[in-house]
Amino acid sequence: MIEIRGLTKSFGDLHVLNNVSFDVNVGENLVVFGKSGTGKSVLLKCIVGLLKPDKGDVFVNGENVITFSTKKLNAFRKNLGFLFQGAALYDSMSVRENLEFPLKRNFNFSQEEVDKKVLKTLELVGLEEAVDKMPSELSGGMRKRIGLARSIITEPALMLYDEPTTGLDPITSKEISVLILNLQKKLKMTSIVVTHDLLCAEIISDRAIMLNEGKIVFEGTIEEMTNSQDKFLKNFFSHEIIND
Repeated sequence: MIEIRGLTKSFGDLHVLNNVSFDVNVGENLVVFGKSGTGKSVLLKCIVGLLKPDKGDVFVNGENVITFSTKKLNAFRKNLGFLFQGAALYDSMSVRENLEFPLKRNFNFSQEEVDKKVLKTLELVGLEEAVDKMPSELSGGMRKRIGLARSIITEPALMLYDEPTTGLDPITSKEISVLILNLQKKLKMTSIVVTHDLLCAEIISDRAIMLNEGKIVFEGTIEEMTNSQDKFLKNFFSHEIIND
């Protein structure tokens, strides 16, 4: 579904992505690891057209996102879900209104159709009872679930997750990870997940890549990555600093 070719992005003298290339297959969950500031979020923004790379191409279903006009980019994003770190809910809107927003903004559904989609999607994340609550009344885990519900309510073929479990306790983090996996299977989505959470990655990933200094330094399964004898990878996944 996705082909990244030679993606390069700098901000002044800071080289964030340096000739990055990889593929994501249809129906696959790809996890992206890397230290803070190594270009993980920049990568996602290039894929959705929020940032334009200095060099390289981003093909989604054979079309180069980099060349899209504003009109075509907006049409492309209708079939795309994006879950931000903080869930990014509109605090002045109820849960119902948050979920209605992308439907009313991008589609011509009747109010009856909108109501059915809202309740059906809340059922998928197990929060039907929260439909008329305000975001301020929700726990961190519930906010994350609602953010996920809003991201999938348009039934996107492609989902991008930016640190989906950040700020959550281990139990809630595991619940969100299992939910992401179940939704991916049920809705047959393709996903790219940026995370530091190894448990989340172990639950949801089919394959993973590691970014370091703007380059891919490893690509394979989570098991292969965590068992690697590479010094950088051992340091990344170890609780101790390895100097040898």
